[in-house]
Amino acid sequence: MQLDVLTPDSSRWRSLLDQIPHDIYQLPDYLLVEAARTRTLPEAMVVEDQGQMLLAPYLLRRCGDPTADEWDAADQLDAVSPYGYPGLLLNEAARGDAEFIDRALAQLCGGLKEKGVCSAFFRLHPLLNADFKTDMFGCTVVDHGATVAIDLIQPEAQLWNQTKSGHRNKINRCRRQGWVAKLVPCATHLPVFVDIYTETMARVGATGTYFEFDQDYFEGLHRALGDRLHLCVVETEGEAASAGLYTESHGIVQALFGGTRTAFLKQSPTTLETDFVRQWAKGRGAQVLHLGGGVGAAQDPLFEFKAGFSPGRWRFQSLRLVSDPAQYQALANRRAKALGVVPEALTQGTFFPAYRATIEE
Repeated sequence: MQLDVLTPDSSRWRSLLDQIPHDIYQLPDYLLVEAARTRTLPEAMVVEDQGQMLLAPYLLRRCGDPTADEWDAADQLDAVSPYGYPGLLLNEAARGDAEFIDRALAQLCGGLKEKGVCSAFFRLHPLLNADFKTDMFGCTVVDHGATVAIDLIQPEAQLWNQTKSGHRNKINRCRRQGWVAKLVPCATHLPVFVDIYTETMARVGATGTYFEFDQDYFEGLHRALGDRLHLCVVETEGEAASAGLYTESHGIVQALFGGTRTAFLKQSPTTLETDFVRQWAKGRGAQVLHLGGGVGAAQDPLFEFKAGFSPGRWRFQSLRLVSDPAQYQALANRRAKALGVVPEALTQGTFFPAYRATIEE
């Protein structure tokens, strides 16, 4: 069994992706965009054995000062998935082979420890990692909640019938009133999207993290993804009422970011937008439109909106791995001392890694 560390400039990383179904979240260029946003280092590890393969992309973070400009070999590190659902990719020969997955995770754990990484947090892909078990080597798999996906293999009439009546009424009303959903070039319309997205985040009281997705970020995302990134807008009398970014890879269309002008909330243009993208994706031969879940995977109004388009449910899970237990505990002890609590208040809590928790968590 062999383990190798890959950097984004590695042609092998891209070659491995050519061999397995994947989403945009595992692309080295996507990790580069996320690394710039989060001040982290992008890498991947690949474990191979007799034709079986596991690929794990991640971002390296300092456990000390994250704002320092220079990385030091002595830095204590941890690993985290980039934003979205990167998960762990398995080729066909490895999928469903619990013995290989256990051994590969053991190798991954050892490789991370050797790099000075004491823990890793991987966001699993609801579709590509749907068959992951919860009792894998040295790992904890946590279920965060459901996501919504539309099975585009079904006939169009069935997809329409699965849409709840309230959504169908809003779609028909928008059409009668002359509202138009269409795809527009990202190169010329990203500023419109960013303006709508920013207005939406401010209206819903989003946290600072969501405001890190700014004009520069989305322009970088467009450069990284190219024709894998699509922008849909809904217009009324020439004015954009809603806008959404969607990605496409290996038959999976993802609803990535979106927003609605406050002035048009009552008309719900995003309902028309989702219906349009559903038809567009199906027409391109995509197999699934993944709408995602609620904020933080909660069963909130956002989740209920998405659930109105399909009964299809998938689980969003994370995989948590402690590769260096002694160092992990030392960091947790230091964090607990800084917060004035006993270490168990952090290590027995739900937040991972414990040494990044706050009192409230």
